[in-house]
Amino acid sequence: MSTRRYFITLLGGAAAGWPLAARAQAAMPVVGFLNVGSADRGAHQVAAFRQGLKETGYIEGRNITVEFRWADGRYDLLPMLAVDLIRRQAAVILTGGGEAPFRAVRAASETVPIVFNIGNDPVQLGLVTSLAKPGGNATGVNFLSVEIAAKRLGLLDSLAPASSIIALLVNPNFPATATSVSQLQSAARAIGRQVEIIKATNESEVDTSFATISQMRAGALMVGNDPFFTSRRAQIVALAARVSIPAIYEQREFALAGGLISYGTSIADSYRQLGIYVGRILNGENAGDLPVLQPTKFELVINLKTAKALRLDVPDRLLAIADEVIE
Repeated sequence: MSTRRYFITLLGGAAAGWPLAARAQAAMPVVGFLNVGSADRGAHQVAAFRQGLKETGYIEGRNITVEFRWADGRYDLLPMLAVDLIRRQAAVILTGGGEAPFRAVRAASETVPIVFNIGNDPVQLGLVTSLAKPGGNATGVNFLSVEIAAKRLGLLDSLAPASSIIALLVNPNFPATATSVSQLQSAARAIGRQVEIIKATNESEVDTSFATISQMRAGALMVGNDPFFTSRRAQIVALAARVSIPAIYEQREFALAGGLISYGTSIADSYRQLGIYVGRILNGENAGDLPVLQPTKFELVINLKTAKALRLDVPDRLLAIADEVIE
């Protein structure tokens, strides 16, 4: 055998032998994870997502690759991040943080399967045909954020019944803001309360917004649903404490960070379901055949430490139905 033939044979044998692990790793399916929020504040979402993947037989780094893309509250970055995930040949993409990341991925590709989480009705938004039979290449979880906003208003009114003016902190860049504001204003009028809209789109504007809230002598505060606000929860909770205003939030992470009260969908449970859906699609199911899920688990968390600091008496009936009381 010539030297050249021997060398080629050796290479062929090596390619069929020890590089198997490397070839298997290269062949692992890629999952895209596009989120409006930030990585440092989204660890709980990622952990729940990984748990859902595991339940369908997928473990990151072993038989699947996950490409994470975080916009850090910058909605303008979403199109670029979505295109990057398509270039990396993602087999399915999870979009987190409402309508905007979904539309960014849909604009980049009309064929890649999408698993979304969203607060508004995805049928009304035209994202899917129906909840039971989404059709097309998309499905996910409807968080019902807009629908339960009125419930949060009622809870806040129970804690601060003398508040004639309630401030509502919103991010105008968040697509669900307009619908949420309209519904909350109607709910507030029904109980004789006035809602004043305060807007913030970045860290500096969040600081300024609390100065405005203090000047208008608002008696209570609702923080709107928005991934950017979630990423800034430590800042928002600290500012609410500084101006001594009772505030209600959507996610339990705010209450854990020192916020007075939170009520909303269990984020961990929802992201676990999203992970399961991603795994099922990787296993061959069509996204359009998987019904859009609606949450069945909601969390009411009350921080009694904060209530005492604000000199608020929390009604016994609220404590009785709370899922968690922080003392």
